[in-house]
Amino acid sequence: MWLTSSSIGRKFVMALTGAFLVLFVTFHVLMNGVALFWPTAYNAVCEFLGANWYALIGTAILAGGFLLHILYALWLTYENRRARGNDRYAVTSRPKQVEWSSKNMLVLGIVVLCFLAVHLIQFWAKMQLPEVLGLEGEFPAAAGTLYIQQAFSCPVTLIVYLIGFAALWFHMTHGFWSMCQSSGLNNGVWMNRLKAIGCTWATVVVLLFAVEAVVFTVQAKRNFYTTNPALLEQYMEMAPACNCEGCEGCEACAAGECAESCHFCKFAAKMAEFAGCNNACGAACGETACGEAACGETACGGCGEIFGEEIIECDEAIVCTCGEDCECDTPCAGNCVRNADDTVYENFNEGTFN
Repeated sequence: MWLTSSSIGRKFVMALTGAFLVLFVTFHVLMNGVALFWPTAYNAVCEFLGANWYALIGTAILAGGFLLHILYALWLTYENRRARGNDRYAVTSRPKQVEWSSKNMLVLGIVVLCFLAVHLIQFWAKMQLPEVLGLEGEFPAAAGTLYIQQAFSCPVTLIVYLIGFAALWFHMTHGFWSMCQSSGLNNGVWMNRLKAIGCTWATVVVLLFAVEAVVFTVQAKRNFYTTNPALLEQYMEMAPACNCEGCEGCEACAAGECAESCHFCKFAAKMAEFAGCNNACGAACGETACGEAACGETACGGCGEIFGEEIIECDEAIVCTCGEDCECDTPCAGNCVRNADDTVYENFNEGTFN
C-alpha cells in the first residue's frame, strides 16, 4: 500500500495525523482562555462536552490521530536510521533556524507525549473517563475549575507544563511547515510564507498556554476557584441528588453529617470547607462568628451566603498592628487559617482537598 510502503506515503500520513495536534492545541488554548476570563462559562463548556456522543467521537478521532502519529514517527525513525545510520527523516531543504528541531523531532515528540500523559491524568482521567464508565468522580465532571485548582495548587505542575510547552513549540514550529511540504505545498513562494505562518501560530499558541498556566497557578495559590461565590453556587448546582436515609433534604450536609453515606453530603461538606470556614476560632460554619482580632494579628473580612445560610468566607485579609485602631467589625472577623499562604498546599496534600 502506497501510504505504508513508500517514504512519501508515510510522510503524508505523518502530516495528516500531525494536523490533529494543530487542531487540538488551537481548540485547547481557546478553551483555557475561557477559564482565564470567565471561569463559570468554562464549567458550562465542560458540562456541554462531558460524555456526550459528539465529545466521545471527537475524543476517539483525536486519540486515533495521535496514536497513528506516534507509531508512524517511530516507524520512520527506525527506517531512516536503518537506511542512513543516525540521520533522522529529512525534507529536501532545511533552514538553519529549524536545524536542531528537525534533527530532534522524535525526542521532542516524546517529551510532548509525556507532558500530554500528565495532562490527561490530571484532567481527562478525572473528568470525562469516570463519567463514561458510570463512576462517581471526586467532583462533578462539569466542575473543571476545581480540577484546575487541584492540579495547579502544586508548583511542580507549572514547571512540568512550561517544559512541555517549550518542547511543543519546537515540535510544532518544524512540524507545521514540514506538514505543508509533505502535503505538496513546497514551491518557493508559499513555503516561505507557510514557515512564517507556522512559526507565528506556534509562538502565539505556546505563549498563551504559558500565560494561562502561570495565571492558573497564581489563582490556585489564592484559592480563588474554591472561594469565589459565583463558582461555589455553580458547584452546588452540579452536585448529585441526596440519596441517603436519615438525611432528608441534606440540610446538615454542610456540617458534615451523613457524609459517609451520601455523595451529595460529601460534596456539600467539602464545598463548605472550601468556602473558608474559620476553624481556628472553633466556630461552626454559619453559626458562631469569630471575635475581633487582637493587635498584630490578621483578621478576615467578608461574609457570603452559600447553600442558603450564612457562612464564614475568608476572602480578604485585614492586618492590624499595635498602635492602630483595630476595627474588625465584620461578623466573621478572626484569625483566618484557610487564607494563609503556607496552609493552602497543606490542605491539598493532607487530604482536605483530596
